[in-house]
Amino acid sequence: MRIILFSSKAYDRDSFLAASAPADWHLQFQEAHLNLQTAALAAGYPVVCAFINDDLSAAVLERLAAGGTRLIALRSAGYNHVDLDAAQQLGLSVVRVPAYSPFAVAEHAVALIMALNRRIHRAFNRTREGDFSLHGLTGFDLHGKCVGVIGAGKIGLAFARIMGGFGCTVQLYDPYPIGNLSELGAQQVGLDELIASSDIISLHCPLNDASRHLIDGPRLAQMKRGAMLINTGRGALVDTPALIGALKSGQLGYLGIDVYEEEAELFFEDRSDLPLQDDVLARLLTFPNVIVTAHQAFLTREALAAIARTTLDNIAAWSAGQPVNRVTQSA
Repeated sequence: MRIILFSSKAYDRDSFLAASAPADWHLQFQEAHLNLQTAALAAGYPVVCAFINDDLSAAVLERLAAGGTRLIALRSAGYNHVDLDAAQQLGLSVVRVPAYSPFAVAEHAVALIMALNRRIHRAFNRTREGDFSLHGLTGFDLHGKCVGVIGAGKIGLAFARIMGGFGCTVQLYDPYPIGNLSELGAQQVGLDELIASSDIISLHCPLNDASRHLIDGPRLAQMKRGAMLINTGRGALVDTPALIGALKSGQLGYLGIDVYEEEAELFFEDRSDLPLQDDVLARLLTFPNVIVTAHQAFLTREALAAIARTTLDNIAAWSAGQPVNRVTQSA
């Protein structure tokens, strides 16, 4: 079995090699992103393993299929970057990793909350420069605050449990009924109620037509003045330019994002020697009450091991004619 892994980094190589693929499988680790130009590298590989910022548009899929690819094995839960109609027409199967470590992403969301609230990023920079003053570093007790969780999948529920442990009042919004609410000590509410009443809002929902720009200008205006917004889901859940006005006016008090709508050409790469061409992101980075991390919420040893193991199991099941974790139009 010949498998090419696009957008692979050292940590991907380490986790996949540690997962012990069958001896007759050949894994080709390719740092380049998958796009129309690099698709030629996959010629002769029946399995293409792709990540979230790889291009899986119809044109790229056509080129992959022409080169002999039959399976797209995603190293992610999300699949909004895949043209599923084109894949089906080309006879390409698509599989994904529906869950790896929900704790990894949930805990990163909590880390963003704590860092923003207690100004850890500002304090770190100050003390390294010899400034040990405390002005401008005042935070607030999380205990007793209202936390709104949008999306009650495994990650959202793991996050809700953690925030409940801080003594927060937890509200969840999901279009479907949520079980075990009594165990969580939480309540399910409507989206408008959650947005209007939460001190902290954290996004853990998938990206689809209904959720694209779920948080936009009107929704930001609906939030409590000075509230905190956390996004570790997908960048396009938020209308990013709308954040700037809300931050300038003080309507939005804190922003922590691990994802960005236009991240594909930026994240996962070292661009420190280059000028930042994205004006919106550049403006966001000037605010002292904003923390941006580069899509690292998934990056724990446990999550990487689970992603590698599930991906290899998906490929083995497909090879045996019994595919699992398939992505279809109705998924």
